[in-house]
Amino acid sequence: MNSPLPPAQRLPHILTHCRTIAVVGLSPQPHRSSFDVARYMQAQGYRIIPVNPNAITVLGEKAYASLSEAAQHEKIDLVNCFRRSEDIPPVVDEAIAIGAQAVWMQLGISHPAAAAKAEAAGLLVVQDHCLKIDHRVLLSSGLLSSPPIRVT
Repeated sequence: MNSPLPPAQRLPHILTHCRTIAVVGLSPQPHRSSFDVARYMQAQGYRIIPVNPNAITVLGEKAYASLSEAAQHEKIDLVNCFRRSEDIPPVVDEAIAIGAQAVWMQLGISHPAAAAKAEAAGLLVVQDHCLKIDHRVLLSSGLLSSPPIRVT
């Protein structure tokens, strides 16, 4: 099943409507890509939920061992994946189970079968794209408006 939104509308839709992002594989180490992308999205007003069984907190947020555990405490809109492609199917299964709206696989990460399963379950899917880069491009092109910065 293909996404109900054409590719040109999918990214702006996700970035407009998915305000709480669970980052699977979010590292507490500032030099890692996952940290950089999550920090940027947090600075843009998105709520970041770290999913890393080896971390206690990341970016000032409580880390959870799994998406299922995080979903017991938080409503998750978007699942952003920083895991190897072969690790994606169980992440997609959890994303479906918790009722996420979308799954975003970062640059270099794709899994066509898992993506098809997510889309069949009604989730929007992005593969092999960087959330930070796409957000910046859409923001600078006017296809995305800058939300108010969250104050916590």
